[in-house]
Amino acid sequence: MRVRDWDDILADVASDSTDPDGWRAVAGSRRGDLGEDLYFGHPSVGLYHLKTYAKNPRDLRGVGTRVARKVDDELDPLLPDAESDGRFAVRSAPEDEDHAEEMATRLTETLRVHAEAPTDPDHLFEDVMEAVESPAFGPMEYEFDGRPDELDELSDTFEDAEELLTSELDDLIDEDDVDRGFH
Repeated sequence: MRVRDWDDILADVASDSTDPDGWRAVAGSRRGDLGEDLYFGHPSVGLYHLKTYAKNPRDLRGVGTRVARKVDDELDPLLPDAESDGRFAVRSAPEDEDHAEEMATRLTETLRVHAEAPTDPDHLFEDVMEAVESPAFGPMEYEFDGRPDELDELSDTFEDAEELLTSELDDLIDEDDVDRGFH
């Protein structure tokens, strides 16, 4: 198991040519610690585990690893299905000004079409993600100030990765001195 910076994992996902709407995610607060846990997976790509925290409002730091090479029958029920209320997406910045203008035009047209006709929220989300060329998006189970049960089950399933990533993230937090209050 190779622990990497969370940005590197997202860059790999962004460069993958897998169907972008096949991803699913579960996220929530870390168990009694600063930061969040995120598992996200795709049936043919595998399952990733990220641990992150906000060093400050503009700097998210974290670590992660791939914990499974595919989402199999054992892992599938722990990830949300299309009926889940939440959504997530990974996005890459446009390559240059021309690409940004092209994306903006597609996005404007997508929103115009949806504004003029009855639309389903899921269809709007999918069409917007396609317009901005999101490499990964899908349903997400997320608790802002808690942990979904599936997050605990995944953490228990990948206990070795949980311990290693917790240790690595705790080291980052210690180095950044963000675990101390001030007055």
